[in-house]
Amino acid sequence: MRLSALIRLGAIIFTLLTTWFFTHTYFKKTGKTISLRDFLGSSSKITSEKHPRNKCDNSKKCVRDFFAFKITSGAANVVGPSICFEDKILMSTVKNNVGRGLNVALVDGTRGILKKHQYFDMFSGDINTFLTFLKEIPESTLVLIASFDDPGSKLNPEARQLLTDLGSVHAQNISFRDSWVFLGAKGIKGKSPFEEFLKNKPEKNKYEGWPEALKLEGCVPRKMI
Repeated sequence: MRLSALIRLGAIIFTLLTTWFFTHTYFKKTGKTISLRDFLGSSSKITSEKHPRNKCDNSKKCVRDFFAFKITSGAANVVGPSICFEDKILMSTVKNNVGRGLNVALVDGTRGILKKHQYFDMFSGDINTFLTFLKEIPESTLVLIASFDDPGSKLNPEARQLLTDLGSVHAQNISFRDSWVFLGAKGIKGKSPFEEFLKNKPEKNKYEGWPEALKLEGCVPRKMI
């Protein structure tokens, strides 16, 4: 037998013996195999836990006798607003029921059922239509409003006061191309805690001619009879 063949045979035997020794020693001590995940450490563990989805995709879950809502204003004059209540989209571009101006949804404050929705053009529309709408809102009705493009050009003192009576803090200041989202109620005592407002300021606007879109989410208590 040639010398080179003997060397190769010796190398194979050495490799086999070394492998057997390592395997025998390791498994005898540990009594278990080791996975790649274990070898890399606990930091590489992939968690399969899934957080439950909240209504309207809100960040927090609402407790019993509270309604979940999310109101998003329009972005410039391109992306329309949306209003979600108890995981139901009441108004949105997809539903084809939003428009320039103020988009308003009325919800029964006790049952959480949509009563009416409508949008009002605050740039070239008839303000009297909006005034009539506001005056006819029944007691204990939740009022959800999202602006789109221009929410304020047509607002007169009477309309602003009616919105203020629904709990708005910023109704008196809304003007051309401001962003505004609001949830109030007919018969509310005091001011609503659910309102966001952003002025149209050219030097600070996110979009050319418009401030950024606003988003308002939360849990509003059910009106108890």
